[in-house]
Amino acid sequence: MSQTPSKASGESLLFLTDEQLRKGIEAMFFAYRGFTADPDRILEERGYGRAHHRAVHFIRRSPGTTVNNLLSILGVTKQSLNRVLRALIEDGLVLSEVGTRDRRERHLTLTAEGAALDRALSDAQSHRMRMAYKAAGPEAVAGFRSVLEAMMDDTMRAQYDALKDRG
Repeated sequence: MSQTPSKASGESLLFLTDEQLRKGIEAMFFAYRGFTADPDRILEERGYGRAHHRAVHFIRRSPGTTVNNLLSILGVTKQSLNRVLRALIEDGLVLSEVGTRDRRERHLTLTAEGAALDRALSDAQSHRMRMAYKAAGPEAVAGFRSVLEAMMDDTMRAQYDALKDRG
């Protein structure tokens, strides 16, 4: 019985050499540089870094999220996140509101200015992803997503799935 080309090439990936793995790792490093280059320029104009970008992104994805939830998603220390949130709040990009059920909780949402920053950052990355996906084709896109998801540990995967389920 003959195999389809995609199945045969998929099976050959089960036996990657160290050199093929090294090339994949290097490709990830350079792709990440490209993926973050445009947002880094936008962030630098405001004196922000990638931690600010990640916070803004996940606050937009989950309006009203708590600080504790954001800590869990980002996997950073409370001190580090507080520094980032303080700047975003002081600059009028994020609102922090006391929880209605638990007054110890702080719920985070983006202001109109915060949403505009997120759009600018997201548009830059979406453009790069769209061009790469278009060049690679639908099978490569699905395969790439599968590889990324397979690299996540169980906790990360659960957080990713929860965000993915929200649409």
